[in-house]
Amino acid sequence: MTCGWAWNWIVRRKIGADSCQHFASGIFLRMENIMFIGVKIVEAVPMTRETFEALHGRNVGGDKMGDGYEVEYDNGYKAWSPKDVFDAAYRATNGMTFGLTIEALRMGKKAARAGWNGKGIHIELQVPDTHSKMSSPYIFIDTTGLQTSNPDAPKSRVPWLASQTDMLAEDWQIVEFPWVSKRVAIQKEKIEALKQPQRGLTA
Repeated sequence: MTCGWAWNWIVRRKIGADSCQHFASGIFLRMENIMFIGVKIVEAVPMTRETFEALHGRNVGGDKMGDGYEVEYDNGYKAWSPKDVFDAAYRATNGMTFGLTIEALRMGKKAARAGWNGKGIHIELQVPDTHSKMSSPYIFIDTTGLQTSNPDAPKSRVPWLASQTDMLAEDWQIVEFPWVSKRVAIQKEKIEALKQPQRGLTA
């Protein structure tokens, strides 16, 4: 088996040795190792593995049992994750750091701090288009939905700059997710139905 000329040239430039031999041994891969960080928003409902398998009629595999989560990805696929694995990878969207909040804004979400005065305030990321006067993305704060009895309270959308307190806070949350509580309620109903004895069966 021979390596393509591109791999041969790259590996020789990197380690000055026979490309096929060193690529196969993993030396080239080890030299290129870098760190990764993942950011993904998923829906999850606390659920044991046993309940997940009964609910979906399939074995999830592996040797992890007990507490965990039913996880639904953005493409609609549902999987089960052990609690320790899930907790190490994800953080609830009602207690985020500012860094996670920025990533959520990049995904088109709206966010707000739990400690902000007044309900109905949030920030968003504005990405300029051909009709915009701005040429670079920027974050703005939207107070048009502010719930207040003060008729003079400003209700507008203006560019927003984070303070040191905002950047170090861990009470950021994604807003406008009414469908989450509805889905959780539906899943609870399904789980409760599994606990009920089947009709027509007698002890």
